[in-house]
Amino acid sequence: MLGFKEIKNGLLVSLWFVFLTFPLMVVKVDPVERIVSWRWENSIYVAIGTFVIYCVVKIIMQHRTGNAAVEKEAEQEKESIIHRVLASPKQKYTLIALLLAVAIAFPQFSSSYQTNVMTTALMYVVLGLGLNIVVGMAGLLDLGYVAFYAVGAYTYALLNHHFDLGFWAVLPIGGGMAAIFGILLGFPVLRLRGDYLAIVTLGFGEIIRLVLENWSEFSKGPSGISNISRPGLFGIELGLDAAIIYLYYLMIIFMIVTIFIVNRLQDSRLGRAWIALREDEIACQAMGIDKRRTKLVAFALGAFWAGIIGVVFAAKTTFINPASFTFLESAIILAIVVLGGMGSIVGVILGALILILLPEYLRALSEYRMLAFGAILVAMMVFRPRGLISNIRRTYHSDKKFHPPIQH
Repeated sequence: MLGFKEIKNGLLVSLWFVFLTFPLMVVKVDPVERIVSWRWENSIYVAIGTFVIYCVVKIIMQHRTGNAAVEKEAEQEKESIIHRVLASPKQKYTLIALLLAVAIAFPQFSSSYQTNVMTTALMYVVLGLGLNIVVGMAGLLDLGYVAFYAVGAYTYALLNHHFDLGFWAVLPIGGGMAAIFGILLGFPVLRLRGDYLAIVTLGFGEIIRLVLENWSEFSKGPSGISNISRPGLFGIELGLDAAIIYLYYLMIIFMIVTIFIVNRLQDSRLGRAWIALREDEIACQAMGIDKRRTKLVAFALGAFWAGIIGVVFAAKTTFINPASFTFLESAIILAIVVLGGMGSIVGVILGALILILLPEYLRALSEYRMLAFGAILVAMMVFRPRGLISNIRRTYHSDKKFHPPIQH
């Protein structure tokens, strides 16, 4: 049961929420008729709904706290359904084959718009997996990840505009240029951690955006670059619908390759070095791991995938400008990693699909869709603070029993 203190806090939270949602829920402006409508009943609905939700969440949290210890929660995480499925090769490959069949058939029973939205979601899956190397595995908080995304996009746009190079020729160049910028960012921040690292990477992302916005002779400034060529198919000219479907299948291939490589990296010596660096940097260095090399490789590999998707983004939209690479993009990609579960490949995939597709499918709520979207994200983080699918901490067990030495 809730006490007086919880009820009082619930009332304060509901009043605060009414204040925050006042411009959206109460005030309605008709610019054509120049009429302002006041919907005061909505504030009552918001207050009552928020108070009820607060009380329900508090009761559930009390129940969970009272009945489950920290060790029991960890044991439940290990025994979750998704982890049991992934632990069984037969179930895992069956699920993968089913999802792959659905993904391949998706354009056949959906519109071009839905296919285009799904392509965007797959792009964010790869971006999330790239950032997961830096943040989830190596533990380096990067808030300027969108800078490498911009480098890849502008590499393709400029080379296509000035030298008429095609998509496939520029794809590795865009990834390589982004990796070089990742190394350039990595060198100055080798000794930084936590908030200081986040501030420097945020500044790096803003520097790249401001350079692209103000250096008009190089990047066309705010006007951007248009008429960028779409990916070709053996020299065949594709129509708009065919190009959308073609790019969708390309993104499926890119996603599969990225998942394979990132999964292999996790199990490699380098992946274990990243995890050790994330857990304890001092202990990692004491064990003989080259901290500088490990960090630079993490930045370079994470930036490489951002550059690849930057090239895909430029080819998909056929127009780019600096407004497409703001801090909000970095925040969305970071939210994908945190929401899905830091270090978890399956979690990042699920987080990207939720964060990108959910706002589209909430359009039926009209002006309230972003409010509903935010409430869903808050609920997810309240009930799954470690992410939707948290990564299981690896443990090693020895079957050998310890025998004390025999004393004579």
